[in-house]
Amino acid sequence: MIKILNNDQVRLADAATIANEPILSIDLMERAATACTEWIFQRYPAGNSFLICCGKGNNGGDGHAIARQLWKRGKNITVCIAENTGNASADFSTNLMRWNELTGQQVIALHTAGDLPQTAPGTIIIDAFFGSGLNRDIDPQLGDIIKQLNGLPCNIISIDAPSGLYGDKPSTHRDHIIRASTTLSFQVPRPAFLYPEYEAFIGEFQLLDIRLNADYIEQAPAYGFILNDLDIAGLLPPRPIFGHKGNFGHALLLAGSYGKAGAAILAAGAALRSGAGLLTVRTPEKCVYPLQTALPEAMCLPDIHPECLQEIVPPGKYDAIGIGPGIGQDPQTANVLKRCLQDFDLPMVIDADALNILSQNPTWLNFLPAGTILTPHLREFERLAGKIADPFARTARQLELAKKYNCYILLKGKFSALACPDGQLFFNPTGNNGMAKGGSGDVLTGIITGLLAQGIGPMKAVLTGMYLHGLAGDLAAAEHTAYGMKAGDINDYLPSAFTEVLKSAL
Repeated sequence: MIKILNNDQVRLADAATIANEPILSIDLMERAATACTEWIFQRYPAGNSFLICCGKGNNGGDGHAIARQLWKRGKNITVCIAENTGNASADFSTNLMRWNELTGQQVIALHTAGDLPQTAPGTIIIDAFFGSGLNRDIDPQLGDIIKQLNGLPCNIISIDAPSGLYGDKPSTHRDHIIRASTTLSFQVPRPAFLYPEYEAFIGEFQLLDIRLNADYIEQAPAYGFILNDLDIAGLLPPRPIFGHKGNFGHALLLAGSYGKAGAAILAAGAALRSGAGLLTVRTPEKCVYPLQTALPEAMCLPDIHPECLQEIVPPGKYDAIGIGPGIGQDPQTANVLKRCLQDFDLPMVIDADALNILSQNPTWLNFLPAGTILTPHLREFERLAGKIADPFARTARQLELAKKYNCYILLKGKFSALACPDGQLFFNPTGNNGMAKGGSGDVLTGIITGLLAQGIGPMKAVLTGMYLHGLAGDLAAAEHTAYGMKAGDINDYLPSAFTEVLKSAL
């Protein structure tokens, strides 16, 4: 898995690399610039015109080295230097001298936005003003330069981090932040890269391996972690050769209400696709026929009420419970949730309307069985925790609630974030905006419930579930596009997602 580190830690990783490889700082800068140049050249092989905007610190040194390397490959390069970005660093000065000696081209001094050269549409802009070296608000004149660059009909590539964006704390002056189409960062991501509030500035981010000191990165305390296929392969529940359905758990889903049988079908289908040996669905009477027609493999436990959950679930040999998809918020249904929390000491997933019922009855959070998994999207989380505009404060609140109630809180979205009761934070790299459709969350509930029933524990179940859910969504989008896919396609591609993950362990 990939560690997420703050700006200071990345600077210390640079220092550890320089001290222990050993390597001169100017040579490490050249290594970083080479990695950027290779990526840029592969992405834009036909792009001939580049405007490279440098500050006077080491990020500007990166920019000059990239300019020199692209110039050697026959690209048309214009270099600008923002004069109000502090004193020149030694490595910046060295790379500026190398540029001047090699090309004889004059750089353009930027004092105000009026100093920017005429830039043709399609020119590729390289942002190397500050990167993650920013430690103060952007100067107003540089802010005007950034606003003008953002308004050009050009792709912008930021080196290290978009200039004006703090990588590890809130960024407020949004008009003074570069809006990159791509951010090329080194080795490890910054926390800000994982938050939707900063998508407009970061674009897509690419991590380039420049061989920073592995020992330092390994021992550095992480803000969080990003998962990969191999991590998940190691978490999958074992499948004994002579196993039978009783070995793989009995999942119970409480799902559906009149008009929302589809939510129950999606969640149940996902639980069945996740390896559970047995599945029982508690659902209102009117949902039984469509559920059993769609999924003959699922057993139904009909509620006496035809349209909503009303009856307390009788004891059974269940190994995990998922509750919430499509259940509505009828007071009788709310009582069913309360009794489940009080009567069942089982691994539990709570989603959708069950979360909304909890937000209306916050004292019930004290009834959560240890290790319960809550899977809110942003609005559902705000109902539980209050609206928090700052994503860093929101994460702190998420971790606080996970610890307080000894539960796992999965905040869904691009880079879904899992807060664990022990303080660990995990981000999921899989998934896409084609999954932003009704029913996708119901599928996730089913996947995690099916995995929980197999006895792997809540942390492993939710890490595995969120990763496979997103990966299946990526496979569905590759086939149907993000526009054309639907939530049910995630279930259809779940077996292929398992295949992809299992391949990584071979």
